[in-house]
Amino acid sequence: MSADEAVESVRRGAVLEVTINRPKANAIDAETSRRMGEIFANFRDDPELRVAIITGAGERFFSAGWDLKAAAEDDVRPDDDYGVGGFGGLQELPDLNKPVIAAVNGMAVGGGFEIVLSADLIVAADSARFCLPEINSGTVADAATIKLPKRIPYHVAMEMLMTGRWMEADEAKSWGLVNRVVPADELMARAREWADELAGGPPLVFAAIKEVSRVAEARSFQDTLDRINSRELPTIATLYDSEDQLEGARAFAEKREPVWRGR
Repeated sequence: MSADEAVESVRRGAVLEVTINRPKANAIDAETSRRMGEIFANFRDDPELRVAIITGAGERFFSAGWDLKAAAEDDVRPDDDYGVGGFGGLQELPDLNKPVIAAVNGMAVGGGFEIVLSADLIVAADSARFCLPEINSGTVADAATIKLPKRIPYHVAMEMLMTGRWMEADEAKSWGLVNRVVPADELMARAREWADELAGGPPLVFAAIKEVSRVAEARSFQDTLDRINSRELPTIATLYDSEDQLEGARAFAEKREPVWRGR
């Protein structure tokens, strides 16, 4: 199966839907990962696209993560070239300032779980499950080890990382790891409804939110706020000089819905 066949991308107005489709487990090899990076880089750079949904084909797996079988056959290492966005196309893609929704249709395992963690919003089918089994293959879930203890309580994250145990969708919701849990047959409808809502929102504000959040991870509150106030962050500078900034104020004063143009 070619990388183009393994990753389906469909434009639906201002929304891009990306589906991992590598039966049986939607595992991702290096070629597929590089293709995903290209797709998400094009999404980032396309002014007509405002929101992306990432999901998996079928009902059983969102993604089993790194394709260990392909890695063993091709002598691929975990630190090989996975493309412009890192593994799965999202985790290391620079300046991705548009909302990404993960629609978790089934098991999100290892690197598949890390792709979910790279999304901004997560809706999961009630049959979805999450697991980090890397300890059993002699490696570390690197991105999850960085991100998961910041998303859920430290001891819960360490249990997942150190034991490889499964977490069901309802438990993930209880820890705030996912936003919503829905019946499996409603998953894509709910994800699309959410995406359409965001696509009608202010893209320059979304971009500023994502950049500020990234910067704040490595800096103090005051340093980040100073950078906002001095317009050092490109998305903040663009927003504060934009037509959309004026439109928001006018719409409020005129008691009408704003019309966002992204400029």
